[in-house]
Amino acid sequence: MDFNEETALDAVLASFADTPDPRRREVFEGVVRHLHALVRDIRPTLAEWEQAIGFLTEVGQKCDDTRQEFVLLSDVLGVSMLVESINDDEHGTEGTVLGPFHMTESPRRELGDSISEVGLERPCVVTGVVVDLDGRPIPGATVDIWQCDEEGYYDVQRPDVQPPGNGRGLFTADADGAFWFRSVVPSHYPIPTDGPVGRLLEASRRHPYRPAHVHMIAEADGFTTVTTHLFVADSPYLDSDAVFAVKTSLVHDFAVVDDPALAEQYGVSAPFRQARVEIRLVPEEAA
Repeated sequence: MDFNEETALDAVLASFADTPDPRRREVFEGVVRHLHALVRDIRPTLAEWEQAIGFLTEVGQKCDDTRQEFVLLSDVLGVSMLVESINDDEHGTEGTVLGPFHMTESPRRELGDSISEVGLERPCVVTGVVVDLDGRPIPGATVDIWQCDEEGYYDVQRPDVQPPGNGRGLFTADADGAFWFRSVVPSHYPIPTDGPVGRLLEASRRHPYRPAHVHMIAEADGFTTVTTHLFVADSPYLDSDAVFAVKTSLVHDFAVVDDPALAEQYGVSAPFRQARVEIRLVPEEAA
């Protein structure tokens, strides 16, 4: 059969007919249908298609042990959040993007430890609890935390300034499902723009900024893991996050506390900022 514009789709779909895994075949066929539809719709020239292949090649070449440019591309196109939204359970804590900087393992820390290893001049205390859908504590739940510093950089971005693991911590909730840690209030920041994704944003005149946030992954045996954020309520860019990740339920007040006694209790200086969060996990059988 001649391969041309009219026969192309059927020919490629037929090539996947013997795929043994039904779900895999469904995915292959879906990708081919939509990709062919896109090509027929925009009708790229050969030079434009070569440019597209070159762009994806550069995205892959930009990935390394501490940088995931494909995740960044998925984020800025809204695909990461679309997948999160499709898989969200409306009763649990809402999920959001993993982001490109969860590339190194968070060090295990004790409850109350500081995840900021470069000082607490402007301290912040985050207290939280992990519960089930009925609000019952989940003892021993683990909460993986990572965030940028007050200048908007993650440890992997400035290894000459921040030690490995700065801004990161893996905590185990106590018998009441509670956890807490000390840190600094993270800054809003631009996503990396020194690669092909940055050029995409520049070409479309989009800004690269994310509002200030703390990343969290909460998990416990028998429950569905959730990847979520703690957004700082007074941060810029809450209404125009470059990766579309802001959800109203995830925006929290980082209140100013000027209580010397409470500051002493938490091991910080006054005034400090404090945020409280409840992470609600969905049982696996209900997911």
